[in-house]
Amino acid sequence: MFRTTVRARLAGLLAAVVAAVTLTAVEPTPPAAQAAACTGATGVTVVVDFAALGGGVQVACAPGDPATGLAALQTAGFTVTGTSRWGLAFVCRINGKPTAATDPCVNTPPVTAYWSYWHAPAGGAWSYSSSGAGSYNPAPGSVEGWAFGAGAPPSVPAP
Repeated sequence: MFRTTVRARLAGLLAAVVAAVTLTAVEPTPPAAQAAACTGATGVTVVVDFAALGGGVQVACAPGDPATGLAALQTAGFTVTGTSRWGLAFVCRINGKPTAATDPCVNTPPVTAYWSYWHAPAGGAWSYSSSGAGSYNPAPGSVEGWAFGAGAPPSVPAP
């Protein structure tokens, strides 16, 4: 009887280990950002316009269904810095732009030099966001836009 109990426990333990390994092996990893617009509703396309800062326009895909516009921006591979006073409630820098010499990111950026936040349906017109990026929930297949300056939309059409 003792051997039967030990065998039953070992069999149960082995089954639990096999199940855990199987679940771990098939658990999907988070999708990596893509350096182009998303296809269909596979994610949220993010457009960042650095033109006012001497750069170009970058387009990337935040795969899946990011919960917020800020999550879409970060999942698409962009680094974001908020302000000392308000954190990420105000996006002060994207990919280190503007530099700390231009804006120390202590308080809210000036109205003539900030990252404006936009939305568009795929291939549609840009509309200025009435919500902050931390509270807006973009739908897969939509486009999020960011442009530095005095509140003009990205300089390219929404992909």
